[in-house]
Amino acid sequence: MKTVVIYESMFGNTRDIARAAAEGLAEWSDVSITDVDGAGATVPSDAALVVAGGPTHAFSMSRDTTRHDAVSRGAVRATARGLRDWLEGVTLAGPMPLATFDTHAKQRWVPGSASRAAAKEGRAHGFVPVASVSFYVADMQGPLLAGELERARHWGRSLQSKVRG
Repeated sequence: MKTVVIYESMFGNTRDIARAAAEGLAEWSDVSITDVDGAGATVPSDAALVVAGGPTHAFSMSRDTTRHDAVSRGAVRATARGLRDWLEGVTLAGPMPLATFDTHAKQRWVPGSASRAAAKEGRAHGFVPVASVSFYVADMQGPLLAGELERARHWGRSLQSKVRG
């Protein structure tokens, strides 16, 4: 079974979560991982699951303006496109399971997140959302809170129950 992991990361935290989730996924699936700039316009036909994640910007997925704002606040780089852009432009051969994740500062209540927005956008473009989760950072730049990488590995392992194969 093949899983494709696609992520968008400004400060490296979401990248680290994607890599940890991929480690968990690799216990039961062949995994390919790439940042959103390297992701193709089609999902490989032999993929059984797409796992996609990005940072929460303004309670949703990033936009060009929020990516540039992140750079002005010290982000390593802005991606040429974001997860939203990839989801809007991707071509699927048929319905595809989609698990989404995001990173954001831990607060009591957050009115929106990149993972929920990605699941909604994915559904509009032929994906079948099967899981959505948030991972937490200390503040906008990070670092990840203690235990989040292990939680991401566990989440990756747990996704096996969400797909057939």
